[in-house]
Amino acid sequence: MTMGSTSSDQQQKQLLSKIATNHGHGEDSSYFDGWKAYDNNPFHPIQNPNGVIQMGLAENQLGFDLIEDWMRRNPQASICTAEGVKEFKDTAIFQDYHGLLAFRQAVAKFMGKVRGVTFDANRIVMGGGSTGANEMLTFCLADPGDAFLIPSPYYPAFDRDLRWRTGVQLLPVVCESSNDFKITKDALEVAYQKAQEANINVKGVMITNPSNPLGTILDRETLQSIVSFINEKNIHLVCDEIYAATVFDEPKFISIAEIIEGDDTCNRDLIHIAYSLSKDMGFPGFRVGIVYSYNDEVVNCARKMSSFGLVSTQTQHMIASLLSDDMFVERFITENANRLAKRYKIITGELRKVGIGCLKSNAGLFCWMDLRKLLKEPTVEAEMELWRVIIHDVKLNVSAGSSFHCSEPGWFRVCFANMDDETMKVALKRIQNFAIRRKPFRSNLRLSFSARRMDEAIMSPCIMSPRSPLVSART
Repeated sequence: MTMGSTSSDQQQKQLLSKIATNHGHGEDSSYFDGWKAYDNNPFHPIQNPNGVIQMGLAENQLGFDLIEDWMRRNPQASICTAEGVKEFKDTAIFQDYHGLLAFRQAVAKFMGKVRGVTFDANRIVMGGGSTGANEMLTFCLADPGDAFLIPSPYYPAFDRDLRWRTGVQLLPVVCESSNDFKITKDALEVAYQKAQEANINVKGVMITNPSNPLGTILDRETLQSIVSFINEKNIHLVCDEIYAATVFDEPKFISIAEIIEGDDTCNRDLIHIAYSLSKDMGFPGFRVGIVYSYNDEVVNCARKMSSFGLVSTQTQHMIASLLSDDMFVERFITENANRLAKRYKIITGELRKVGIGCLKSNAGLFCWMDLRKLLKEPTVEAEMELWRVIIHDVKLNVSAGSSFHCSEPGWFRVCFANMDDETMKVALKRIQNFAIRRKPFRSNLRLSFSARRMDEAIMSPCIMSPRSPLVSART
């Protein structure tokens, strides 16, 4: 870059706001670098068979045939068909930012069906996808400089979604592989006290359940301990439940809504849920984000803010019709779980054949793969070196654990629901060939993990990397 261009860049930057031009978006993360590698050389079975296969995007494409079949049988659900055009005018004109009543009722009913708890449609607030919903909650609950405790590993784009425009801090709560990455009240207390010592005002705890990237659910005892913690500290609890209907095996999902339903000691004003149809239904492009708060003031505040990220009324109209079909919803939830379970079984089984283990999980669109034995040394630098090999040589886009703020190098998130069966076969063959060729560096190093929670003891090498619509839905 020439001196002139550098000066020009600096002048241009001065014309824009500091918030817009800072590094808060997090685009320099390896998580997004993996997406760029895929974008620059995407795999295609015929046109580009040696391209990068996308295994870094947590997208659910396994149930599209079910939804497409429903659309063909219910053309009136769309205002862009002869059967639905009579609804065009009423849908196209201005709508109040509360959202269509039929939409809010259908979403509340769907949330209740998945969770076994009744939800109030009047507490449903719209956001632009879960990204918008989470930012909306952060904006409502905290001032710039305030902080949320967030158990790690956690979804990398939270650093963008929750921090960039709000000025809020995220303080990782270290969860270790020796304890299956479980959240403990002691770990929360340690993180809280460190924040106090640093004069950081902690406004709440942020959890994802089911977990991204772990694919595990939080059990009742853990959820109760978290509720106890936030009540003691009088701070908020934001529960991101975007993967609630992706649970494909026991134990069953337990929502924070169920936990507080029978707890008379809990201050419900502190409890808030972020949700979306991006993962459960495979609708990230529809940008259906939901805030559900038990706090009346938060509902009122969020509803005023929702005008910056409404769900289009056309989408609301279609979603309301789809989710009101009880028979379809029941079939979709069951079949979606069966298909996710099948994919999970295939990928973890094929990884085991070459000695690669994964944390045992039962939800989500990914598995948490353990490649610690393939690291030259237990450092983030060694993890990044292995990740670059997987991206550029193996041509698989998987996400390195360090981008999820994992405290232990060598873990990788691998997404398995965003491709067809044939592409999955190609990806697994690449993984297996790589594992067979590469020798473990740490065969004599004792690794700390629970055999009960691992698919199988790890003995070898492996795989992947990330992908990218940089301003996309939740991955």
